[in-house]
Amino acid sequence: MEVRRISRRGSSYPALLGAIHDPPSRLYVRGNAAGELLSRAAVAVVGARSCSAYGRSVARSLARDLAAAGLVVVSGMARGIDGEAHRGALDAGGATIAVLGCGIDRDYPASHAELARRICERGLVVSEYEPGVEPAPWRFPARNRIIAGLCAATVVVEARERSGALITADFALEEGRDVLAVPGEITSALSAGTNALLRIGATPVTGAGDVLELFDLAPARPVEEPLGPTAGAIFACLQEGLRTGDEILRATGVEPAAAAAALIELELAGKVTLEDGCYRATV
Repeated sequence: MEVRRISRRGSSYPALLGAIHDPPSRLYVRGNAAGELLSRAAVAVVGARSCSAYGRSVARSLARDLAAAGLVVVSGMARGIDGEAHRGALDAGGATIAVLGCGIDRDYPASHAELARRICERGLVVSEYEPGVEPAPWRFPARNRIIAGLCAATVVVEARERSGALITADFALEEGRDVLAVPGEITSALSAGTNALLRIGATPVTGAGDVLELFDLAPARPVEEPLGPTAGAIFACLQEGLRTGDEILRATGVEPAAAAAALIELELAGKVTLEDGCYRATV
C-alpha cells in the first residue's frame, strides 16, 4: 500500500498534534482514509499488553460505542488493550488510527498484520519513522506522545504501576488534555495504574457516555439484533392483529416448544405483550 508523507508545514498536518511540546517534523501514513481523518475529533484508548479478560471486553465495547457515536479511536496497535480498542472501532464500522513505534512499512507486532490490514481499510496506520526503521524500546514512549497529541482525551482501561499507557496519560496531562480511567479492583496489579490516575483527578469511566459528554455527543442508538426465523414468523403474524397461542400455532405451523421460546425472545426484546390471553405486537 502506498505510503504518504505529511510535513509539519503542510496544510494536512493535524493542528492538535502540532500544538504539543515536541511534535514530529513529519508523519508517514498508509491506509484508505483521507488525511483529514487525522484532524477529526478523536479519543485515545490505551492500556496494558498483558490485560485481563475484563479489560479486553471493556476496551472493545467502549471503543465500539465511541466509534459508533462518531469519534476516531486512536491507539498503538500493541497486544492487549490497544488491539481490542482498534477491533471495537472496526466492529462499529467506525474509523481508527494506529500509531507505530517503528517504520511505517512494518506491521508491529507481526501477529497483528491482519488487524493492520483491516485498520487500513477504514482508517490509517501512522508513524513518524520512515520505511525500514526497526522497532526499538525507546521508540515506543516517543510514539505515545503522538497518540496523546492526536486526541482531545485519553482513556486508560488497564495499566500496571509502570505501564507504558501511563506515559501516554502523562503526555496528555502535560498538554492539558482530558484523561480518563476505568476503575479496577484494588487487589489487581492491572488496576494499580488506573486507580492511581483516579486518585490524582482523572475522570472515572463507567460507560461510553462519560467520554462522549466531553465532546457533546450522544450515544448512538444500539443496533437491534435480527430476529431468528421462528420469532420473525410469529412477529409477522402478530403484526396482523391479536392472536392467542393456538392461533399463532395454526397460522405459522411452528412447534409449540419453539413457539414458546420465540415468544419469550420477543417479549424480552419488547416487541410483544400479552393481554388477556392474547399476544400483541408492540412495534
